[in-house]
Amino acid sequence: MFITVNGIRLYYEVTGKGPAVILVHGNGENHSIFKETADLLSQDYTVYALDSRGHGKSSGKENISYEKMAKDVAEFIRLLELDRPACCGFSDGGIIGILAASKYPGLFSRLVICGANAYPEGLKRRWLILFGFLGLLFHDPRVLMMLNEPQISGKELEQISVPTLILAGERDMVLTSHTQYLASKIKNSLLRILPGETHGSYVIHSRKLYFYIKKFLNVPGKIEN
Repeated sequence: MFITVNGIRLYYEVTGKGPAVILVHGNGENHSIFKETADLLSQDYTVYALDSRGHGKSSGKENISYEKMAKDVAEFIRLLELDRPACCGFSDGGIIGILAASKYPGLFSRLVICGANAYPEGLKRRWLILFGFLGLLFHDPRVLMMLNEPQISGKELEQISVPTLILAGERDMVLTSHTQYLASKIKNSLLRILPGETHGSYVIHSRKLYFYIKKFLNVPGKIEN
């Protein structure tokens, strides 16, 4: 399905029945990376898997930023009249989730972020070098965005009050110290560094993510590490 948000056509697929859960993929990907997760979640939830701005079937590649993508998600929720859905974002999708939760209080009921960073230096240096090379080679706005964005301040992170599950692989491209920093700034957050996992090994076409999301959504009230 398509919906017009903030002047672009945003593609999404919806499955299942129950409380709403929004899934937001990473850079250069599309909603299909969540197929296994969405199939399982749809047994108990209404799952909205998006192609974010400039990705998959959605338009807007030449006018892209994390701020605009977060605004797209907020507008998507408003237009579909979703009542405080849960949101799970992977990599860039996690950044989008962080920004949306910070800028639009009360938007989500729960937030799951996987392998996200608050600023480019939160990534391991070898990945920044690789992205810099790819940016020079292909001039892809999505890659160039990763080199300069996001720039999320500690104050913005501290504004997030929604219960938040922060996941990262032990071998993630995001520095473990940076993931720990996110958890220290986001109150009411739960941090899990997953042994043996890489940036996307537990997310992309994996059933593992479902179990983390399902368990987290079933925890009532305030969460504790």
